[in-house]
Amino acid sequence: MKPFSILTLICILIISCKNAESQKNNTSLNYPTTKKVDTVTNYFGTEVKDPYRWLEDDMSAEKAAWVIAQNKVTFDYLSKISYRETLKNRLEKLWNYEKIGAPFKEGDYHYFYKNNGLQNQYVLYRQKNEETPEVFLDPNTFSDDGTTSLGELSFSKDGNIVAYSISEGGSDWRKIIVMDAISKQIIEDTIIDVKFSGISWKVNEGFYYSSYEKPKGSELSAKTDQHRLFYHKLGTSQKNDPIVFGETQKRRYVSGNVTNDGKYLLIRASVSTSGNELYLKDLSKQNSPIVTILDNFNSETTLLDNKDETLFFVTNLNAPNKRVVKVSAKNPVPKNWVDLIPETGNVLSPSTASGFIFANYMVDAVSKIKQYDYDGKLIREIELPGVGTSAGFSDKKEASIIYYSFSNYINPGSIYSFEPINGISKLYNKPAIDFNPENFETKQVFYNSKDGTKIPMIISYKKGTQLNGKNPTILYGYGGFNISLTPSFSIPNAVWMEQGGIYAVPNLRGGGEYGEAWHKAGIKMKKQNVFDDFIAAAEYLIKNNYTSSNYLAISGRSNGGLLVGAVMTQRPALMKVALPGVGVMDMLRYHTFTAGAGWAYDYGTAEDSKEMFNYLKGYSPVHNVKTGLEYPATLITTGDHDDRVVPSHSFKFAAELQEKQTGNNPTLIRIEANAGHGAGTPVSKTIEQYADIFGFTLYNMGFKELPKAL
Repeated sequence: MKPFSILTLICILIISCKNAESQKNNTSLNYPTTKKVDTVTNYFGTEVKDPYRWLEDDMSAEKAAWVIAQNKVTFDYLSKISYRETLKNRLEKLWNYEKIGAPFKEGDYHYFYKNNGLQNQYVLYRQKNEETPEVFLDPNTFSDDGTTSLGELSFSKDGNIVAYSISEGGSDWRKIIVMDAISKQIIEDTIIDVKFSGISWKVNEGFYYSSYEKPKGSELSAKTDQHRLFYHKLGTSQKNDPIVFGETQKRRYVSGNVTNDGKYLLIRASVSTSGNELYLKDLSKQNSPIVTILDNFNSETTLLDNKDETLFFVTNLNAPNKRVVKVSAKNPVPKNWVDLIPETGNVLSPSTASGFIFANYMVDAVSKIKQYDYDGKLIREIELPGVGTSAGFSDKKEASIIYYSFSNYINPGSIYSFEPINGISKLYNKPAIDFNPENFETKQVFYNSKDGTKIPMIISYKKGTQLNGKNPTILYGYGGFNISLTPSFSIPNAVWMEQGGIYAVPNLRGGGEYGEAWHKAGIKMKKQNVFDDFIAAAEYLIKNNYTSSNYLAISGRSNGGLLVGAVMTQRPALMKVALPGVGVMDMLRYHTFTAGAGWAYDYGTAEDSKEMFNYLKGYSPVHNVKTGLEYPATLITTGDHDDRVVPSHSFKFAAELQEKQTGNNPTLIRIEANAGHGAGTPVSKTIEQYADIFGFTLYNMGFKELPKAL
């Protein structure tokens, strides 16, 4: 952003003036005036006004002043909620317990992540044999305010060198730092302007990474459209890093992954968030060509592992729920693939460790784990600690003990060790948290959506809760991009349930809970299915007296923010509170910012056809706020450094609501400074945000004091 100037201060004074229209519509709040511009775009003969287009300019001093004025109104309002500080204190207290991740071995050391309780970022420790653990990387020292976070971390084959990426202010743009892992000394110049990248080592010589050309104009909003794979050889300058893939091919997402033995490079290339091409390069042969395995985007296929010249892939090609196949690297095209673990009725997400394949099946959104050998023989089904989500089961071939995690909505994540040879599982670390799962219950129900489709939903709450229709309830959803919402513990949600709140999560179409068919049932011209599924979930909770419209809040982030925006504009009387976070709100222009064009597989674009334009305009939240309607109390949240879903989506939506809303329900926008889409957000900022969200929600449900004493 540009530094503040006299112009900025003048703009603040102008913007802070009372909006006459807003005063008429909402007697309790004086919103900042949001100017309008005469911007019109013609789509297939239809002219669409875009009066708040100027809010898209993140380098504008006038826009910066608007942000300051909006935040002033928002925080003035929140400061009057008497129990806001009590919520913050309880969040801090519950958050303040030691959290330890599963150990992993690199070279002569075992590494593990740990957070003492309220540290803004997790610290990476290491330990040799029985020696006292030492700090290896502490991201809390990367910046004074904790807003610089540690991203990707990758060690060379011998474990002597590490490359890690950092994000500043929550941006998707990263820097890669190369360090001698033994001495902890930085050994090369920082690699800059890296985005959407892994770090994959070519043994000990160098590594592959991905990025776009730095865009002209604002790096936080300008379109990034051509992703490329680079190779960095140690001891050379970044400016000399050769382009391995993407110099001539226009692909929005490109990644490179080297097999564990260092013999092959697998390159994935995509034009959208679904479907990928796949290429192979033999690194054991100098100047070997890049060989095409898949030349289209009709399936999702990734490398699982290799064993000498045999490659193992996970694919949904002719298998919507995925399968594991094997093929010789000499001719790895699909016609030669042989099923190793065939497709079943449940979605498969496999991993490898200790020379075994661990098949993680999603059965009605909960985990089931089966262990196979590399010949496809079932060794055992692994007994998990309960019904919930398990992750892990991933390590090197030589590992004799591996680790996995388990959690659900009421059980904090615990780490378990597992011996693959004998199948013995032991508790490795159970967090000492001030929360007793025995006081809460979680259950799965199924309900019918508008078209009769059966949708699962998990509902969690305090035992003894009376189903009298008066329980404050948060209904959280996502429904897109083949992403599955599986049970996991959340400290904020635990605090919510302590207050007598109900937390409900339906598995909407558009997600990945039932495979690619479930995903496709909620994309493009079928996106309304997602909204209908969410509306039906709310109606189920109301019909069964879990809550009522006066005590219901709907919540979602990113694509889930779009979900909230669409549902609250379609059914404004259904809920009392709406909580759209970092949402995609302008469906006619989303594809013109940063990497947004890659979302077209799910959404389609307004430029595709007149039919697609009309469909998008029909639910786009920014374009469906109507004058004279009473919308629910709304707290929009976003970050000023969000370069994935740019904050102008939220800005425009707030401006539309503030202008057109009738009644006295507040429409506020909370804009976090030095924050991005969510990843790497400091704990301190997260706690403050949830205290505000919960306080706003309960206050607008009519609670003058907390439902349950903290």
